[in-house]
Amino acid sequence: MAPSLDLKRLGQAFGTRPDIVEGIKRAADSPSSIALFNEITSHVSSLSRENGEPAHKKRRVDVDVANGPLVESNAADEPVLLLVKEISVSVPQRKKFELCFTANHLYARAPGTTAPIPAITYSWRQIEYVIYVPVPDKAQVQHNYLLFPQGTSLPSKTTPPTIEPLVFTIPATAPKEGTIGGSEAGSAAAVSDDFKSLFHWAIDRRLKAAGNPVDITSANPNKFHSMVRQAHRPNEKAVHVSGFRGSKDGFLFFLDNGILWGFKKPLIFIPLNRIVAVSYTNILQITFNMVVEVLTGDGDATEELEFGMLDQQDYGGIDSYVKLNHLQDRSMAEQRKGKLQLAENKNPKKPAEGEDDGDGANAQAADDGLTELQRAEMEAEQQLQDDEDEDEEDYDPGSEGESEGSGSSSDEDDDDDDDDTEGDEEEEEEEGDEEMDEVKEEAPEPVEEKVAPKPTRKPTRKPAPKPAPAPAPAPAPVPAPAKGGWAAFTSRSSSNRMDVDEKFDVV
Repeated sequence: MAPSLDLKRLGQAFGTRPDIVEGIKRAADSPSSIALFNEITSHVSSLSRENGEPAHKKRRVDVDVANGPLVESNAADEPVLLLVKEISVSVPQRKKFELCFTANHLYARAPGTTAPIPAITYSWRQIEYVIYVPVPDKAQVQHNYLLFPQGTSLPSKTTPPTIEPLVFTIPATAPKEGTIGGSEAGSAAAVSDDFKSLFHWAIDRRLKAAGNPVDITSANPNKFHSMVRQAHRPNEKAVHVSGFRGSKDGFLFFLDNGILWGFKKPLIFIPLNRIVAVSYTNILQITFNMVVEVLTGDGDATEELEFGMLDQQDYGGIDSYVKLNHLQDRSMAEQRKGKLQLAENKNPKKPAEGEDDGDGANAQAADDGLTELQRAEMEAEQQLQDDEDEDEEDYDPGSEGESEGSGSSSDEDDDDDDDDTEGDEEEEEEEGDEEMDEVKEEAPEPVEEKVAPKPTRKPTRKPAPKPAPAPAPAPAPVPAPAKGGWAAFTSRSSSNRMDVDEKFDVV
């Protein structure tokens, strides 16, 4: 008789993985493979019995009953009340999953499977905060749901939590047909105008049924919104502030019950009741930093969380949020003064004689009623005004001409050139006189004169030319020849002479 698969043991060993069961059935096509698979299932079942629990029992989640002891519950054993398919999860894993709602748990599972993913399984009683905010910098409107279990809103540096928050994204559209299932699918269809109404109804219903009084917190643009205009959706007020925490960029949301930082790991939510003080540091012309001092939970121990590169346009809204929630501003605390990079640190003012520098500065800062950022802006503007006044005092109108083209130097150079030219003309005139005497002896016959028109020249500013010596008398007015026998004088000569171009024959 041919061996057959032990389907009972196969179901006990791989009951939570129907895909493995189907794969074994398809691969068991020979007696040897059937015998091998039976041995594997028998071994897995024996291991489960040694551990004291069935093989399909996965992760047990402790359920915290209010005012009662901890009890254990298994998400895989509970019937699925509501199933929503094709949901994009970004934390703890970036992937599309199916979200399952049971009486005591919310968990994710891979499409086509029934086993909960251990890292994405949460007890409704352990949920401490539920937040609903828009996704920034997206052309299409999308929103994120954030669920923080107890002890995960402020991750510790020394003892990181064993479970991470859940973050999943929904579009602004209605669910597609066939994406909703479970025993409460009929009731969910009545509130499925869009994903927001569906998940608000489902989460709130399950929290109240589990006895958890947590409400869903949403961003309210009427209470806080950014002054920076969104490029992708200019008509919509942004409820976030862009910034950095270390080298990671992210977004700050100032909510009714705390400050949220997302959406990269580690996520941070600072409840208002754990904020000790808020300080503003590294105040520059365009940006500033915000430091939040929070209680760590270990007695009165505190730690500081710094968020940098916040836009100055959002300072007014952030400061109003701090004052509205009665948070302490410690920007002027003694331990903070050494970290402030203000304009007064670059140009410290000297105290008057007999006046204490520290006490006088503190008294003046306390009397003006301004915040540290406003005071820094005023001092920066005063410094700019002082610089402009110094520039006006140092301004010399007489130096403008020299700096714009060096006109005086050019004129002096022209005068020097003219002097050199006039000196050359005098030498040439003397040589011309000697040559005229020779021409007179050798060529007594008159020569035909051709007078060329006087070349024109643009007038230039020159000193009066030196008077040239009078030419020697001659029977006929013969101009002085130029160098090489042919010349046309282009330089200006004395007033009682004219430049000519003369041609003559030598006999």
